[in-house]
Amino acid sequence: MRNIITYILLLLAFVITSCKPAGKPVADPKPGVYYWRTSLRLDPAERAFLQEHKVGKMYVRYFDVVLDGNEQPVPNATISFQDSVPQDIEIIPTIFIVNNCMKPGIDSIAPLLVQRVLQMNETHDINGVKELQIDCDWTAGTQATYFAFLAQVRQLLAKHGMRLSATIRLHQLAMEAPPVDYGVLMMYNTGDLKNSKQRNPILDKRDVQPYLKNLAGYTLPLCAAYPNFGWQLLYTGDKFRDILYSEDLSDTTLYRKVSEGKYLVVSSIDLPNYLSSNSTYTYLNAGDTVIVVKPEAETLVEVHEALSHERPGINDQVIIYSLNKSSINNYTPSDYEKIYRP
Repeated sequence: MRNIITYILLLLAFVITSCKPAGKPVADPKPGVYYWRTSLRLDPAERAFLQEHKVGKMYVRYFDVVLDGNEQPVPNATISFQDSVPQDIEIIPTIFIVNNCMKPGIDSIAPLLVQRVLQMNETHDINGVKELQIDCDWTAGTQATYFAFLAQVRQLLAKHGMRLSATIRLHQLAMEAPPVDYGVLMMYNTGDLKNSKQRNPILDKRDVQPYLKNLAGYTLPLCAAYPNFGWQLLYTGDKFRDILYSEDLSDTTLYRKVSEGKYLVVSSIDLPNYLSSNSTYTYLNAGDTVIVVKPEAETLVEVHEALSHERPGINDQVIIYSLNKSSINNYTPSDYEKIYRP
């Protein structure tokens, strides 16, 4: 009899453990967007998007941290506020840190970074800020330095009643979780854009699938960010050259459509490069190829469902990257609602 009771208790314990939801969702979940431009000025279509989808959080890139000529971390590309921020939406300042900043160590800039964010909030009347987010594609080699930096930033923020979040790349799910309050799993840039014959480099479920085994056991509370953008990828032969910036591919004096989403450059031209800090122009040569890619709405839904299956609650808060008039129009309001509120 004792053996039977023991067996039943073990069986019940197994069932309870198996049914336990994997991982924790984030606290206070709300539909969100990333704003990733160097000046804050909201187009009427962008404000309409915020209202239509009842967006409650706006993750605004304040500045980057890069290495200067003396190999020291410094702020770069600081946002200019040319418009008022929506008063009914929570603003989360977001700082992108280039991974090579970890090599000289960045503990010393933690107080400066926090103070700079607080000062920007005060200067631009951005009130009620409860959180700061750090975005960095850290690796095993920079993990110790990065985590020490995050721990220091988190401690400093706590004095102001603020929490700390961080972005998480798919490959980082197999690593130790950073010392933050929650993570945002970035469900974009999952493929290899350097291969012109590769599947969609922004998002493809086949590229995501191998990482999902690490999702359920990841110890950090998580939400997910999904893309709404497209890329114009420039290749010379099969060699990746650059990402173009909203180029008018319908201009037949410069481009000839070869097939759906593929264009041949027919006249050489130098284009201003708005996205690079290293080069003023992108050089297009006759014979180069431009390939246009964006994830299909069905792909977003498939990946969304795959994440929910592995980790219930991860989509309680969804963040769209990014709030941009040209990107917004890539999907219908119904498509967005399927991601925000399935």
